[in-house]
Order: sequence, then C-alpha cells, then structure tokens
Amino acid sequence: MKIVNVRRISQVFFLFWFLWFCISMNLGDEWGQLRGWPVGWFLELDPLTGLGTLLTTRTLYKGLLWGVMTVVGTLFLGRFFCGWVCPFGTLHQVLGYLGHRKKSVPERARLNRYRKGQTVKYGILIVLLSAAAVDLARSVLVLPRTLPPIILIILLSGLFAIIWLAGKQITRGRKGSMALFTALATLWLAAGWILQPGAATSASLQIGLLDPIALLYRSVNLVIVPLMDNSIGILSPNPRYYTESGLIGVIFFSAILLNLVIPRFYCRFICPLGALFGVLSRYSLWRIGKKAADCTDCHLCETHCEGGCDPSRKIKTAECTLCMNCLTECHHDLVRYQTEPSATGEIPFPDVSRRVFFLALASGMMTIPTLRLGGNLGRAWHPGLIRPPGALGESDFLHRCIKCGQCMRICPTNVIQPAGMDFGFEGLWTPVLNFRIGSSGCQLNCIACGHVCPTSAIRAIPLSEKLGSGEFSRKGPVRIGTAFVDRGRCLPFAMNTPCIVCQENCPVSPKAITTREVLSRVDIPVLQVAAAGAFTIGFNGKPLIPGRYETGDYYIRINGGSDKMVRPVLTNTRQSITIPDSQPMDPPPGPGNVAELIIRLQRPHVDPSKCIGCGICEHECPVRGRRAIRVTADNESRDRDHGIIISA
Repeated sequence: MKIVNVRRISQVFFLFWFLWFCISMNLGDEWGQLRGWPVGWFLELDPLTGLGTLLTTRTLYKGLLWGVMTVVGTLFLGRFFCGWVCPFGTLHQVLGYLGHRKKSVPERARLNRYRKGQTVKYGILIVLLSAAAVDLARSVLVLPRTLPPIILIILLSGLFAIIWLAGKQITRGRKGSMALFTALATLWLAAGWILQPGAATSASLQIGLLDPIALLYRSVNLVIVPLMDNSIGILSPNPRYYTESGLIGVIFFSAILLNLVIPRFYCRFICPLGALFGVLSRYSLWRIGKKAADCTDCHLCETHCEGGCDPSRKIKTAECTLCMNCLTECHHDLVRYQTEPSATGEIPFPDVSRRVFFLALASGMMTIPTLRLGGNLGRAWHPGLIRPPGALGESDFLHRCIKCGQCMRICPTNVIQPAGMDFGFEGLWTPVLNFRIGSSGCQLNCIACGHVCPTSAIRAIPLSEKLGSGEFSRKGPVRIGTAFVDRGRCLPFAMNTPCIVCQENCPVSPKAITTREVLSRVDIPVLQVAAAGAFTIGFNGKPLIPGRYETGDYYIRINGGSDKMVRPVLTNTRQSITIPDSQPMDPPPGPGNVAELIIRLQRPHVDPSKCIGCGICEHECPVRGRRAIRVTADNESRDRDHGIIISA
C-alpha cells in the first residue's frame, strides 16, 4: 500500500473520532452519549495547550501530559501531527484538493511553492507564548531583589561563564563577551530593582483564539452541531443557540474557504501549533529529503506539497507536514523519508529575522498589560461576567481557559455562552452564563462543565461541594452570583400586577426569594354603589370587565359607611361584585357610597446570604427583554473581593 494511502486512512480515522467526540457531547450513559468518551482528547494531545498553561500557571494539568507524547513523536518523526492526525488540517487538505484538482501541473506547483508570508505563523506563536510568559519573565527579572547575595553572585558567575565560553561565536572575542555580560547583568539588576515582586499579574492564555484544535472544537460545538440540532433535531431535543456563533462561524468558514486561494492556507500562514511543530521538527530524527543531488528539476514533487516546503530545492524542514505526496509524485525515486540530511541541502530553521522575533516578543508581552489598564480585574470588574460553578478566580481563569467551547456544548440548559467584546478582548469566547438563553438556569444537580474542561479553568467539583452538603456543609454552596430585583420593571412593584414566578421557581431550600404582602388600590374609575345586599354589590358608572377580578388577589372595601372591612372578590360581572358567603356585609352599603377595589401584591425580596445565583428566576421571569430580576456576579464564591458588604 502506498504511504499516501496510509496517511489518508490515518486522517479519516482521526477526523471521524474528533467528530464523534463532538457528537457524543450529550449528557447520558448511552453508547452515543457522553458516558466515558474522552471528548477532550485532541485538546490534550495539543502541546501548545500544555505549553501555554505551563507558562501561565507553572504547572501542567495531568490530562495535558498527552501533549508530551506528541512532542516526542515530532522529535522522532517530524510534523506528523499536522499531516496525519490534525482534523482541522484534514479539512483544509480535502477542500484544497477539491478546489485545485483540475488545475494544470505547473499551476499546482506554483500554488504549492514556499511563500515568505509563511513566517507570519511564527510571529503569531511568539506573540501568544510571550503573552502567556509575562508573569514568568517578571519572576526572573525580580530575582536580584529577592535572592540572597550569595545565590545572586553564583548566578552572575554562571552567566559570565556561559557568555565567556560562547564569546567567539556571539560577540567576536573576549572583549565583546565582557561587554555583553556587563550589559545583561546591568539590565537584569536594574529590572529587579524597578519591578516590584508583588506586581499585578499580567499573563493571559490566549492561544485558544487561533490554536487549530481549540478553534475547530469551538466551531463544531457552537456552530456546526447547533445547526444540526436546529434542523434535524437528532443530537439535542431542543434547539441550541450561542450568542457569538456568527463571528465564530465567519472565522471558521473563512479559514476553510481560503483553501480555494492557496491550499492549506491556515496551516501555512496562521497556525501557531504548526509553527511550534515547525520549530520542533528542526531536531527530528526522520525527515523528507533527496537521496541524490542529480534532480531533473521537473518540480512534480511540488504539485501536491501540503506545506509549501520546496522539496525540489533546499527543503525547508520546518514547513514539511509529512503529507508524503512528494514521494509518490517523484518519478525518479529521488525523494525519500530518511534519517540522512537531504542531498540538495536543507533549511532547518524558520525564516524569521531577529527584528521580527523581538517585535513579536515585545508585542505579546505588552498586549495583556495594556488591555488590563482598564482595571477589569480590579475595581472595574464587570458584574455581568458570571462564570460557571467551579470556575477559578478571574486571573487564574484567564491563565487556563483556551476558549474551546466544551463547557458550552455540554451544558444541558444551554446557559453557558461564549463571551463577547462586552467583557473585553481578553475574555472573548470564554464561558459566561446568560440566563435569557436556553431552557432554564444553572441546574442544582449539574456539574458537567467542570468535568469536560481540558485545562481545569473550571474545576471538576463534586456535587456535594456545589450544594454545600456533607464535608462542605460548613463552607456552604458554591455561589456564582446573586439575584437582584429591579423594582422599576417588577410587575408587583411597578405595575400593580400580581406575580410570584421568581419565588415559585427558586430551587434553594430554604428559598432565597421570599415575598411580602401589601394591599394597593386598583386605579380604575370610581365605583358608586347603586344597590347592595349582604353578598352582592351593584354599581353605576363605567362597566367592569367580567371575570377580571376573580383571581383571588382582589378585594373590595366600602368607603363612607360604618363597615370598612376589606373583603375578597369572589366573582364580578359588568356591573356587580360578589363576595364570599362567610363575610356578609351587615348592614349592606347604601346607594351613593363609593367602593374601592384593592389588589393584594406579593412583592419579591432576595436574601443574598441564601442566593447562589443559579439564574432560574431570571430565566422564568415573565417580563420580556430586560428581566425584572437579574443575576450579577456579586457575592460569587470564587472571588472574595466581590462579596456584598452590609454595614450595621
């Protein structure tokens, strides 16, 4: 069997499993549901996810150790992940083939040649990693201020020794070594003195914006599968909606359709994961190359080159995706997959200039601190940013979240949504709760989101911790926010209309929402008594709406007589009202007396000490648009600074 056919089988195999993992993201224990499928396995295989979280948190979540296997495989085999495993790369390759299959051989060779713009992805990688490494760099820079003098002297001596030994190669001699050592040591000591050890954190994990695996998970989870839900309704019984699906879909379909311009456009020019593999493949044991230099320059090997690595010339090792097409296309059997360097030469390193490197490095390190000048992590925190239960504190959360959309897809009530620009660019597409969407609020007995998060940005908490039971009873339940009543929109407060929907639907026991009864006059034309008996009162004037006041919330009171007792309305016609037999009027009011209709209102009040912010009340509120009761992040468990302080 040809090696390209083996590669195609591998691509189809992994693409199938990726799609299956996305499809099986329905809650349940059937074979086609979540059950025990490793739905985030491709994210764990992604070493860029592990490297990013390692830089931001200085720890590696155990599930991300799969990425080490991918790195080891790359060091042995080259960029096998790009050409044999990556499901996003497979989609690009298929569409690129379909879009260009009828072009002539010279035209295909022209399309697949190396372009200078392919270095852009390395700049993107540097920006994303440097943004994640800001805190680590800060820690290194402040070492001179925090280390004991003896340790500092040892480190400076080691730095001097390294520069001295490498002096001829780096600085053209010993004098240059001394100058470079002096410059670096001075800068290090100065930075350690200027920077404060406890300076505010500035690192953020933004690799999920462009990482191909996270991008594909997000696109399939929030665009492709919901389209299937809303059309054929097989995967989910109810349609699912996501607020940012339009922008996510535009980016996904644009990336796919750009293959009609240049094959594997995203892989060649944008993909930061491909750039990481390109750097690692410099040290790979096996690589594509020529066994002899006597090439006829037919350029057939470039007609289907998926990486644009120029196999007919000096092959650019970092760009080779191991598609193996050149092995099949070369009719002279000159191109091989071998351990020896190519006979026509190799260019092992990416073509990135020092200027571009340092510009990208500085851009990445300055981006997040600049974005945080708005104080979003301080006093200017957004109260509408409600994270799922188990989410880490906002700074730690941004150190881990890769915006993959797994938690949004698994949420059974569809209330976990991708954040928009309202919460800042840094939080774009991270999970936020929107209680107006979906079938309910955050259900008490659901902890699914934390169990599919690949980086533990949302902790996999036990149900007892969420409910505050058992060993967590002293700590209390996990609070994601607090509900507040908007009295300007609440029906009992603003419109004299009975409503207890929020109190009825509050799932907390004892309830966090209670009601307080008040009696309020109904604003209708004057009711003048025409004739009355012990249980019935007839009126003159504008007629009433028959049955309108028979709900049990309305009462009548006679003004001007001796009996001013408030009695419930049993029934009403156009010109009369009947009261219960148990409360007769004695004596009945005389003609000319004025009657007053009164409504009993049960006005809701929220107890912040009991409210957990589940949002069911907001979802069920009958006031459309901006709800009359809304949840904010106040009093959330994950950040003590967001607590509600009530002064005595």
